Amino acid sequence: MKILLNGVGRIGKSILRLSLLKDLEIVAINEINQNIENIAYLINYDSTYGKLSDKFTANNDTIRNSKKTIKVLNHPTLDTIDYKALGIELIIDASGISQNRDFLTSLDAKAIFLTHPNSEADINVILGANEEKLQTNHKIISTSSCNASALLPFLKLIDDNYKIKSGDIVTIHPLLNHQKTLDSKCISSSDRDVKCNFEFGRSATQNIIPSKTTTIEACSYVFPTFNSTLISSSSLRVPTPTVGAINVVLNVENSLILEELNTLLEKQEATQKYDIFKNIKEPLVSSDFQGEVFSTIIDGKFTQIINHNMIKTLIWYDNEFGYASKVVEIVNRYIMLKSTNNQEGSSI
Repeated sequence: MKILLNGVGRIGKSILRLSLLKDLEIVAINEINQNIENIAYLINYDSTYGKLSDKFTANNDTIRNSKKTIKVLNHPTLDTIDYKALGIELIIDASGISQNRDFLTSLDAKAIFLTHPNSEADINVILGANEEKLQTNHKIISTSSCNASALLPFLKLIDDNYKIKSGDIVTIHPLLNHQKTLDSKCISSSDRDVKCNFEFGRSATQNIIPSKTTTIEACSYVFPTFNSTLISSSSLRVPTPTVGAINVVLNVENSLILEELNTLLEKQEATQKYDIFKNIKEPLVSSDFQGEVFSTIIDGKFTQIINHNMIKTLIWYDNEFGYASKVVEIVNRYIMLKSTNNQEGSSI
């Protein structure tokens, strides 16, 4: 199925790079940056993940390498694109801009994948949590957030086996493009209901910056029981380019010991369908997970059981490449389901 990628920022670029490995058919990019040579340059070279070996070159309104030719569009909004003329059936919206349901439903595509949580979506999908509920009649599909994609599979596993009574999480998140290099004016944050965030106006390269997080809210869009009345949350922005961590504390009803939990986690890793859980005990730091596709990496060195009913652990994840890999897997799952339905329909 032919795909339009809307936005090639940090997540969009990772999705595009992964599509070259996963045979995802991205035939067009819509990007507000109107300098096509700069778009090709930014795809070819990345300060975090390195350079592409098979580089793209710009030619009129397309970029191409030895295997792919991708049309580049500069539409201000998605509703002005002629999808039929381009043969586009799917949209991956990595722009980071939230649109209302009516707007998204009106788009002439079979499905729109949003790379952010959305309460109005037909479904919010997180691999390792609810991917089996994805259906081909879903049009607005949220692939949730990097934090929720890392956390929710672990929450579900613990709740299924030990029943969570309460908990607290702290996300340790790398800096983002909307933050400031040096101290500047405050920044608005619509998703955190802040008109002027003073802390985000401070230098992202010199400070650990406290913040609210929408991680638990995003989890509640998938499973309503995992909400802010059950689990409290906060966030710290740190001056690193990629790779996040979540400090997790959960109080559970069913008592357990550490060996039992480790066995459960090892079994989950061994039997899973997708690259989600990974258990580590090596003395690693954040940069060691750069480019890692596993999205729920449990650090066994910091996993503890207190008084048989409190679980404490640390979860690592690459908030760009790791999250983008989950987006690609979800899109591929949808395409596979669509193909299976079409084959069954044609055989009747």
